[in-house]
Amino acid sequence: MRNTRTTLRPRPRGRVRLIGVTCGLAAVSALAVPAAGAATDAPAAPAAVRAATAGDAVRSANVPGTAWYVDKATNTLVVTADSTVSRAEISRLKRAAGAHAGAIRVERTPGTFDKLIAGGDAMYAGDWRCSAGFNARNAKGEYFIVTAGHCTDGKPPWYATSNHRTKIGKTVGSSFPGNDYGLIRYDNRSLKHPGTVNLYNGSSRDIKKAANATVGQKVQRSGSTTGLRGGKVTGLNATVNYGGGDVVSGLVQTNVCAEPGDSGGALFSGTTALGLTSGGSGDCSSGGTTFFQPVKEALSKYKVNVY
Repeated sequence: MRNTRTTLRPRPRGRVRLIGVTCGLAAVSALAVPAAGAATDAPAAPAAVRAATAGDAVRSANVPGTAWYVDKATNTLVVTADSTVSRAEISRLKRAAGAHAGAIRVERTPGTFDKLIAGGDAMYAGDWRCSAGFNARNAKGEYFIVTAGHCTDGKPPWYATSNHRTKIGKTVGSSFPGNDYGLIRYDNRSLKHPGTVNLYNGSSRDIKKAANATVGQKVQRSGSTTGLRGGKVTGLNATVNYGGGDVVSGLVQTNVCAEPGDSGGALFSGTTALGLTSGGSGDCSSGGTTFFQPVKEALSKYKVNVY
């Protein structure tokens, strides 16, 4: 999350809540008369298909402040709604799902879904602050920071200090919305770039590899606003509608807290890199829901590796 609740970039982006999109699906009436002997009731679709179809309907309904993923253990579509989502909007989602509405399970979360900006250290661009994710390098031995794409949107230069006197380097890759990852090149050779994450207790954690998160996994997050926080993974392949057309898919959903300025920061388990802080709701006083871009996708895209 950037260090502002309403936008991820300097210009206004409209209603910024969750990291999802919805359009209503019109019901189609059967007009043809069944042939003699034909079955009048279509066989029920498998549970997994009903949940996936409900997810498509929720996306088309385009309700900002919602996020969703398929719980494969129960074959249900778990829709998380922040405090801005009204009962009428929840009803709209279910109407859009039509016959598959029974596959939807709605959960509420405090606060509003915002994109977050600040492994874990603060970095500055323009008038906003984000957090570094993980240091990485390519086959040529060049060094980079992998962070959130809503931080790098517009490809600004980055600085290690708020007065913009110590330059880190240029944004050389950015993908947002859809995805939420970006790449910053170390152009300042005087800056050290260890393959560690700041634990905000005077020590750091050496990151040795990257992997995909799993449901129930215990994780930690490092960010420049709230430091080190922990929790667990509650869902995978989540889609979040932050509003204003900013919809991001394929995210890791967690109960780890985060606040503005933590965006881009590192999600990890032990010495394994897992994700980049994208956005969420609540705060580290009341708790909340936070979403992360899987880091392996970003590393693969930019052909870099943690070390």
